[in-house]
Amino acid sequence: MELWTAMIAEFDYFVATNLIIKGNHFFKDCFIEGTVDFIFGSGKSLYLNTELHVLGNNEMTVITTQARDSASEDTGYSFVHCNITGTENGTYLGRAWRISPRVVFAYTSMSEVITPASWNNKNRSECDSTMFYGEYKCSGPGSSMVGRVKYTKQLGNKSNLSSALANIQGSKWLLPPNPKV
Repeated sequence: MELWTAMIAEFDYFVATNLIIKGNHFFKDCFIEGTVDFIFGSGKSLYLNTELHVLGNNEMTVITTQARDSASEDTGYSFVHCNITGTENGTYLGRAWRISPRVVFAYTSMSEVITPASWNNKNRSECDSTMFYGEYKCSGPGSSMVGRVKYTKQLGNKSNLSSALANIQGSKWLLPPNPKV
């Protein structure tokens, strides 16, 4: 038996210190503001048309910290048609928490708050071959590939993008189950 839950939150102001992702999540047309590691966890999530606003605080500022222990785990984060803004330069798109994180940014506008390296392995070079940090047709000054770390995956075509976005298996949980007729 599948359990479907929904949360609708309509607030003028909603404040959370971090988004801890466990399970499946879909964020659409949201504004998410944070500082250090403000989206982290081990679940599957899709962020669509969402603004990620980074507030620097003189520490290592990271948008995502995704936990995955092996490539066989079906977890990951996908950001599609998002907008990254903020007040602090030197922000990373993601950093390794466990050995095999998977994060994709596609069609996302990245302001100058994103550091040229963009991704961080937490000084664990053994993760370089197991991490999947992908980018596809992003724009803005923070999307420049000049200075990117070598393990960044520049997804060159739509089939690569589709394959990368399949990591969240959205068709299995974003769409309601088909009723049996």
